[in-house]
Amino acid sequence: MMSEDADQLLVVYDDHSDQRSLSLDETSSTEESPDETKLSLETTNDAVPYIGQRFATHDAAYEFYSEFAKRCGFSIRRHRTEGISVQQMMRLMELEKCVEPGYLPFTEKDVRNLLQSFRKVDLEDESIDLLRMCRNIKDKDHNFQFEFKLDPNGRLENIAWSYASSIQSYEVFGDAVVFDTTHRLNAFDMPLGIWVGVNNYGMPCFFGCALLREENLKSYSWALKAFLGFMNGKVPQTILTDQTLCVREAIAMEMPAAKHAYCIWLIVAKFPSWFNAVLGERYNEWKGEFYRLYNLEAIEDFEMGWRDMVNSFGLHTNRHINTLFASRTLWALPYLRSHFFAGMTTTGHSKAINAFIQRFLSAQTRLAHFIEQVAVAVDFKDQAGEQQTMQQNLQNICLKTGAPMESHAASILTPFAFSKLQEQLVMAAHYASFQLEDGFLVRHHTKLEGGRKVYWVPREGIISCSCHHFEFSGILCRHALRVLSTGNCFQIPERYMPLRWRRINTSAKLLQNTLSDHAERVQLLQGMVSNLVTESAKSKDRLDIAVEHVSILLSRIREHPVPSARYARTDLFT
Repeated sequence: MMSEDADQLLVVYDDHSDQRSLSLDETSSTEESPDETKLSLETTNDAVPYIGQRFATHDAAYEFYSEFAKRCGFSIRRHRTEGISVQQMMRLMELEKCVEPGYLPFTEKDVRNLLQSFRKVDLEDESIDLLRMCRNIKDKDHNFQFEFKLDPNGRLENIAWSYASSIQSYEVFGDAVVFDTTHRLNAFDMPLGIWVGVNNYGMPCFFGCALLREENLKSYSWALKAFLGFMNGKVPQTILTDQTLCVREAIAMEMPAAKHAYCIWLIVAKFPSWFNAVLGERYNEWKGEFYRLYNLEAIEDFEMGWRDMVNSFGLHTNRHINTLFASRTLWALPYLRSHFFAGMTTTGHSKAINAFIQRFLSAQTRLAHFIEQVAVAVDFKDQAGEQQTMQQNLQNICLKTGAPMESHAASILTPFAFSKLQEQLVMAAHYASFQLEDGFLVRHHTKLEGGRKVYWVPREGIISCSCHHFEFSGILCRHALRVLSTGNCFQIPERYMPLRWRRINTSAKLLQNTLSDHAERVQLLQGMVSNLVTESAKSKDRLDIAVEHVSILLSRIREHPVPSARYARTDLFT
């Protein structure tokens, strides 16, 4: 039951257990309460609803609340909905039965099979329409890619697809990927796999989609193979997923060269159901300690701290704690810092990615129209991204340190990436460096012990730090920057400003193959663009002139033909 304050309505949601499910055109129906409502045998004139109240039939409940609403001065309506996800159903039943997750006498698959038996939707007809839709899109756009698999009975089992713009984005930003398999098309109860990344401006970019009939190793392996086929076999350096075991096994089979890790935000989302009741008032205290351990740098510190945490909160026998520790190499940062994740382990990126995915999810979408719905969402995101990119570029960049390295980086990196580097540059001023026989020791000026070990070979332009910040984020750390500054280095070495964080558009991805041949011209152009933005933003008249002439220039450039979209693979993160 749900009260609607705005309309003073009390909504009664029908259960589907004894009624047929709705078709796609019957997803919502309402019935207003009559002026005169007869009471059922279960009601009395002074009856008041209470938590846990039960009724023999839906009509009995409707009559009871109609009478109660009339006495209280408001009306109700009967509303039928496709309700909630299977996961939510399971959680509600676990709460009602007071059992921990996973201890009900039936599984999510059992519930899905039951619901599927109620469904009226003809998946076979829907599948035919979906394939027809894909072929129509392919006829109009030869760069659109899709792959499908039929079962022995000729019915659609799996389908995956990617758009031309997505394939272009992957060429440049496919080094770190999220493969999100936590969503479903509720109307068809089909698992949905979505490949997403982050571009040079820190915004989510869509790579591909897969609809599967089953959640098993075979299906996920097929999806990964199809995805690699779209992307000319290019394997991501890192891939983030949820904790599904068959997804982990599929990645080990199809992408053995990729570093696989778990999305921390999907793990943290389960904490309330796992630990709230167990820890009670100490839950927030424990969560703070968990985050502290998660963000540590040294593996030894993490494992020692984890043992102390388990002892302090009495969690020795907790199965979730034991499972987390057993899989620690897949989610804890001390084990992941030497691998590149493009910042996608942060809370901000996780929210942005989830919001992007939610844009094209709909419980009532026709299967054949879903692919168009995703395309619209991707196109909308691309346009919004272009506008946000322009806004970032038009903003005056404020230099905070006055160091030559800072101004050099500002002319090459995107505002998003430069802001991350600038944070490290500002902090570098608070660190002292001490030369050792085999490198440098860098520590905060207030500390007398500890620090980070930095190795620098000036002649070869190579620098590395024991904190692995660059390997993890693609941005040099404050420790390395301090050593460079101490050594009178006025520009950040070329290799430590990766192409994927530079001021390039995805349509300019050819630079990844030609950078070595045209580095001087590219850097010259980037500097000119940076100066153009800085000078144009000083007044409205200047900005109007710049927009007019740049638009003409872009039109002339676009008239020139571009090579085939099948580009050779180049490792951008060098």
